[in-house]
Amino acid sequence: MAETVGRIAEQSQRLMNDFLARHAQDFTVGPDAANLGRAFLEMTTRMMGDPAKLIEAQVSLWQDYMNLWQTTAARMMGQEAAPVITPAKDDRRFKDAAWNDNQVFDYIKQSYLLTARWLQNTVRKVDGLDDKTSKKVDFYTRQFVDAMAPSNFVMTNPEVLRTTIESGGENLVKGLEHLLEDLERGNGRLKISMTDAEAFEIGKNVAVQPGKVVYQNELLQLIHYTPTTAKVAKRPLLVIPPWINKYYILDLKPQNSFVKWAVDQGQSVYMISWVNPDERLAQKTFADYMKEGPLAAIEAMQKDTGEKSVNVIGYCLGGTLLASTLAYLEAKKKSDIIASATFFTTMIDFAEAGELSVFIDEEQLTALETKMNERGYLDGADMAATFNMLRANDLIWSFVINNYLLGKEPFPFDLLYWNSDSTRMPAAMHSFYLRNMYQKNLLIQPGGIELGGVAIDLTTIRQPSFVLATREDHIAPWIAAYAATQTYKGPVTFVLAASGHIAGVVNPPAAGKYCHWIGDGKTYPKKPEAWLEKAQQHPGSWWPEWAKWIAAFSDGDVAARQPGAGKLKPIEDAPGSYVKVLAQ
Repeated sequence: MAETVGRIAEQSQRLMNDFLARHAQDFTVGPDAANLGRAFLEMTTRMMGDPAKLIEAQVSLWQDYMNLWQTTAARMMGQEAAPVITPAKDDRRFKDAAWNDNQVFDYIKQSYLLTARWLQNTVRKVDGLDDKTSKKVDFYTRQFVDAMAPSNFVMTNPEVLRTTIESGGENLVKGLEHLLEDLERGNGRLKISMTDAEAFEIGKNVAVQPGKVVYQNELLQLIHYTPTTAKVAKRPLLVIPPWINKYYILDLKPQNSFVKWAVDQGQSVYMISWVNPDERLAQKTFADYMKEGPLAAIEAMQKDTGEKSVNVIGYCLGGTLLASTLAYLEAKKKSDIIASATFFTTMIDFAEAGELSVFIDEEQLTALETKMNERGYLDGADMAATFNMLRANDLIWSFVINNYLLGKEPFPFDLLYWNSDSTRMPAAMHSFYLRNMYQKNLLIQPGGIELGGVAIDLTTIRQPSFVLATREDHIAPWIAAYAATQTYKGPVTFVLAASGHIAGVVNPPAAGKYCHWIGDGKTYPKKPEAWLEKAQQHPGSWWPEWAKWIAAFSDGDVAARQPGAGKLKPIEDAPGSYVKVLAQ
């Protein structure tokens, strides 16, 4: 073992010196630590102002540890003893049998869980903090707690220890190589490999639904998918994906492709594939994304099909843009070009924006705008790091253990390949979006924002709307998405799906997974919890429910439209070239 450790140290020094020699000037500065420090300083000041509550918390922790010591001693003497605390059912950090079977590791696990629970409960119960500071303290406390898990360290992870002994330390050498490779890919910034990127190619085994790019401008390519049925819906369907990520989350592979499923249902599907912008598009605004996005796409579809109106789906930020576009068209008295609107996990009221609001305050926005103005865009890695922090155990620490401690290669997984295929944000558009919607919550206020010289009022939207939210959504909380039922003028069908922002949406019926809730379609109380109490739970995917709903707005059937057979001629095969542009 001594020889192995010496060899690891020698190789580590050589690899690290080689890396530093090549990247001595490339290291980037992290987030605004002073801003975070102020939040914790305020929390500490408030906490020290109530010593009785602090003493009570300390006594509670001491009692928990006394119980743990007693049960651990009993187990070491061969007696049966129930655990003081157990991990949550979905906590995969402690799945190795040694965490339960070995008394020492069981003690390490339980002591960590007790301390984590105590720490998080203590900071949540501090009186006198404003809501934003309280959320920030709670969020970063959880980040610290997750980082300090015993599973993240060699000497306190039984699986890593076992692998180290069995391999003679080769896992640690290999893990260091992986670490340096990830630093290399990130130009001095750690960019964790989540999957085998070499296992996927856009257009080959992801984003494979056949079709043609029939229109493009600076911001988008418009894909018309090849029909699979003899007849299709007369009124075509436009999908507006978020430009924070690439569109092919809706077309990963045939088995879970929403695009393929919609085409197989007889929909005439057009998809927006957004550009991955660079500094040349720095001044593109939110209004530009509306005019050169859905409005340009609809005009192109009208020309291609001869139809006067279309059905539209907006996903996440694409849904926020869709809502804004509907209000814009209503003010322009042109709203008839959209017959129905479907919203996937969309926020229009940002009052309950979830944990992303932790990153939206004046100091952080100013720092972000300074960085964006230097480049002309927000780097995709910055956006990806923010979203990964929302699920740190799944999207950060599990890969630290697998790649760096166990020395394993990342598993090829199409969803994680898509998640790592980050996109940039134009500086002007992103600043407007964060300030006016996330920070000031002006979109929900009638006339709160203007787009193209038009005051946007969401209460004027009269199209029938299908609003899908997901119950465990950490990006667009379902209680925020529910605001549509209290806002739009037209009839709203609200459906709540199980799972989260991605899995709850990309849930094909054949998988038989999860469930969804539907109300009576008419009664929407002000509080979303009151709606859920009376909603009916249904097994499986919500997709068939949407298919029944959208059929009412198809305007009959026509012979299948082949891409390029209309007024728009093919530019290139799907998935097109825009989606293949990398952010690195």
